[in-house]
Amino acid sequence: MKKMHDFIIRGGKVIDGTGADPVKADVGLNESRISAVGDLSGRQTHHTIDATGCYVCPGFIDVHSHSDTFILAEPTSPSKVYQGVTTEIIGNCGASAAPIRSKNDLPFDWQFLSYPGQWQSMREYLKLLEECRPAVNVVPIVGHNRLRIAVMGHEDHLASVDEMRMMERMLEISMDEGAWGLSTGLIYRPGKYAAEDEITALAAIVARRNGIYTTHMRSEAGKVCEAVDETIKLGRKTRVRIQISHLKTAGAKNWHFVDNIISLITHARADGIEVAADRYPYLFSCTDLDILLPDWLAANDRITILKGLSEQKTRNRLRDELAAERSPSYWEGIIVATSTQAPWRGRTILSIANDLAVEPAEAVIRILAKDELLTQAFYAGMSEDNMWKIYSQPFVMIGSDASLRVPNGLFPNDHPHPRAYGSFTKYLRAALDGKTVPLGEAVRKMTSLAADHFKIKGRGKLTSGSLADIIVFNPEMVKDLSTYEKPHQFSAGIRDVMVNGKMVMSATRLTGNRPGKILSM
Repeated sequence: MKKMHDFIIRGGKVIDGTGADPVKADVGLNESRISAVGDLSGRQTHHTIDATGCYVCPGFIDVHSHSDTFILAEPTSPSKVYQGVTTEIIGNCGASAAPIRSKNDLPFDWQFLSYPGQWQSMREYLKLLEECRPAVNVVPIVGHNRLRIAVMGHEDHLASVDEMRMMERMLEISMDEGAWGLSTGLIYRPGKYAAEDEITALAAIVARRNGIYTTHMRSEAGKVCEAVDETIKLGRKTRVRIQISHLKTAGAKNWHFVDNIISLITHARADGIEVAADRYPYLFSCTDLDILLPDWLAANDRITILKGLSEQKTRNRLRDELAAERSPSYWEGIIVATSTQAPWRGRTILSIANDLAVEPAEAVIRILAKDELLTQAFYAGMSEDNMWKIYSQPFVMIGSDASLRVPNGLFPNDHPHPRAYGSFTKYLRAALDGKTVPLGEAVRKMTSLAADHFKIKGRGKLTSGSLADIIVFNPEMVKDLSTYEKPHQFSAGIRDVMVNGKMVMSATRLTGNRPGKILSM
């Protein structure tokens, strides 16, 4: 007599995550694992999920998430679950939750969230996260900026021998305590001050431990080819596995570089370099507005920067530098997002400047001062044709580049990029509509491609013995609803979500279950 299943998902079309086309099949589960896939019409079960008219596939893996501290504040991860995400890889772009000396080492917006406890080390952070019982699985990475700030503060100088030893030891300890590797944000301070040798030395430690190196490269615009080349050179030296974050060619004058960067990556892979990439399916990027500040001001703590913004001499110098070589069209391509001033949200810098009757550079200074450096913005500059060309590459997966969100906001004035709510459903919709790769391959990009490259064991495929991270979606209903103007809207069409064999969403409603795990290498 065959063992009774805990669950059988019946009547759906299974997309197994390998890239294969959908097939009619049932899926049986026992405890946290898939026990059978096929015709299970004669099998008994305690619970049946009717998937007639729906597709069944592995849970999606968000390879580029920034939910590090947000999961502590809201462990149900609703904006991710409604997209079908069952695993988040956090700690990207050099910005992880740990290690830190104090809460003041965190990015400015993270400092204002309320947390259920305190931490400094990676071990303390992961223990607190485990106690919060997240709804989804979590893969933690340690951010290079956290190491540099802990050792060197925000200073603009090369690391000394002693400082390098301290960062190397902190990285080793963080990986011993559960981090899967290292991320860099080489466009952000203080990571941008690091020499290639600094990053190479740290990546070599990750390689020896079979970890992953993810990078927001030094350029995604005019020097993007040089940035890709630097990344691949690091891979040749260290043999570390590499993930290039949010691969793009930003700025219309740089769109023609897309074929070159694809060629560089393709040839590196052919030479045995384990390099892959991710991106989100939107044409606006999102980051802090203060990224526009020049290094002479930005390489200070928050209080010093705000003081500078209040001093006329500093304001005059800053205004002149911001205005130099920037046309009015440039300011039309920046939309204010999170801001203390509701009338500014969702509007361009140029529009706000016109209302204030000032030049755009002066408007930027006023916005940053009013928001006390907490402004976030959307930046135009990507090509849709290039986006689909990048997605057509077999080594490119999906990453939201976003923290989880809730409709009422985790903090005041929260106005996130729609990618926080819609990256996976938007891409899934594109595949269903024939705008990108076939559906089976599209699901592979969101599941087994990520699991294989990051070496996440037992996940990413719907096969007997695999861990039961599963989603059921209605192909007629799948859609992203979040917009730049009204971002706080859940995606539609993801009907059921299981994490480690437990229902996290049933019939489009969150169950309250939080069965996620802090995954180990």
